[in-house]
Amino acid sequence: VQLVESGGGLVQAGGPLSLSCAASGRTSSRYVTGWFRQAPGKEREFVAAISTNGGYRSYADSVKGRFTISRDNAKNTVYLQMNSLKAEDTAVYYCGASLGTSDDALPSTYDYWGQGTQVTVSS
Repeated sequence: VQLVESGGGLVQAGGPLSLSCAASGRTSSRYVTGWFRQAPGKEREFVAAISTNGGYRSYADSVKGRFTISRDNAKNTVYLQMNSLKAEDTAVYYCGASLGTSDDALPSTYDYWGQGTQVTVSS
């Protein structure tokens, strides 16, 4: 599976931004997909994850109520809608795909990663 993130950019605090994670290769609908982010000097941290059919979604406490993860399996794409952005949301955002059933909040669960897209929130 190849993953390509897009949609990052510079946005003012309080504004919205939408990220996309497009998958190619093996059927992406078989994979749990997660969004993670990594700020300079920090470890990669969990943001959100979605099950293969979209029926289960999980979020980090820091983004709950502001971010929404969704997927369109017909388009092999997972989305992350980010609202009410804060300066502390600034990071490189990565999507990952996992066939496993381990903790979806752990980076080690994921088998494939995209190259990341930069999100910068100005205060």
